[in-house]
Amino acid sequence: MEYIYKTKGTCSSKIRLDINDGVITNVVYTGGCDGNLKAIPRLVDGMTVEQIEEKCKGIHCGFKSTSCADQLACAAREAYEAEQKQKA
Repeated sequence: MEYIYKTKGTCSSKIRLDINDGVITNVVYTGGCDGNLKAIPRLVDGMTVEQIEEKCKGIHCGFKSTSCADQLACAAREAYEAEQKQKA
């Protein structure tokens, strides 16, 4: 299932990802730091929502209370909840 998440408090404006049985693939950011936006999707490809949350949740970027990685954890959880709702 394709899912699009509008980010909050980051340079990137949205995250597009695919979720299938709780596994995240094909993460694409719109906007933000080029290096992070290339590295993060490669690092998390094929991880479960729980694995992404464990590694990325709570990471801050500079003075911000969030980061592109933290927002990915939020996006993954929201996508998982949408996937479960769709299956019900």
